[in-house]
Amino acid sequence: MLVNTTMAELSDLTFRTAFIIYIVALLMACVYYGRVLAVVDVRRERRAAQQERAAEKVAVGAGGPVVVEKQLPPEPELDGVYEKRVAAARKWAGMTQALVWVGVALHIVAFVTRGIAARRFPLGNLYEYILFMTAVIMVAAAIVIGRKGWHTVWPWLLFPMVIAMFLNSTVFHMQAAPVVPALQSYWMPVHVSTVSIGASVGIVSGVFAMLYLLRMWQPKGEEHGFIGKIVHPLPSAKTLDQITYKTAIITLPLFGIGIVFGAIWAEVAWGRPWNWDAKETVSMITWILYAAYLHARATAGWKNSKAAWINVFALAMTIFNMTYVNTVIAGLHSYAGLN
Repeated sequence: MLVNTTMAELSDLTFRTAFIIYIVALLMACVYYGRVLAVVDVRRERRAAQQERAAEKVAVGAGGPVVVEKQLPPEPELDGVYEKRVAAARKWAGMTQALVWVGVALHIVAFVTRGIAARRFPLGNLYEYILFMTAVIMVAAAIVIGRKGWHTVWPWLLFPMVIAMFLNSTVFHMQAAPVVPALQSYWMPVHVSTVSIGASVGIVSGVFAMLYLLRMWQPKGEEHGFIGKIVHPLPSAKTLDQITYKTAIITLPLFGIGIVFGAIWAEVAWGRPWNWDAKETVSMITWILYAAYLHARATAGWKNSKAAWINVFALAMTIFNMTYVNTVIAGLHSYAGLN
């Protein structure tokens, strides 16, 4: 089976272009984050001024003396500064979101052209697996963040995505080529795509779980110190917890169905549905962790912060399975092309 080298080069080019666009989007998202911090400062100043004016009016009404320690800026002036900073921040948010969608479009093109180049479903090695997973994560994140307007989450999500794509284009990169005979089955796109989508949504859930734990440490309105200033623009802990929970609900059945499809394929290919291979075992442990998180999240007496730690452990197992197990441990699933 010949490889279309033109399409293979186009796939690599579009993937690296998407990587560069995500870096620019990350920088824009950081600028937006800084602008939001400036908006927060003006909002606090305006709120403090309003409280002082209210206290002054109460003192006048009571007939008591009024002592003004500092000259407060006129309220319209604070309102004007606030509106200008909000408008400036929204511009950066809009540019970031638009640039992310451009990167997502190129990301999808990279995946499609990889399949055309190899003349098969492009999930035959670790490079293609990460290519697909990062694309799914970015599509899901772009939809959710765009609809909810949570643009302050972009720096926290784009940073690990940029690192993953850098490693994929350097350490894990593989030339387009036919797969080994064991993977030449219609079960490959069914099993691997289902597991990949489930794991991708699970990674998004894990990122939100970490942000939730960070927000619980720095509650909204009670932030303190340098970390508190950085965390201030993030959504409330309740919002972050809800997204963590909803994405985990999607992850559990998708990832579980993917494992079942893998067991059916294993029965056909190896004569046994389960072989306790390293990848099988770690995948099952990861699925159990997601089930344990959802159970703990719905169990009375369990604090959501304790349950969130289980989700973070599931994220760690997913990353461990995708990197160490795929590249170091030899087994029946040693198709990464690196070990």
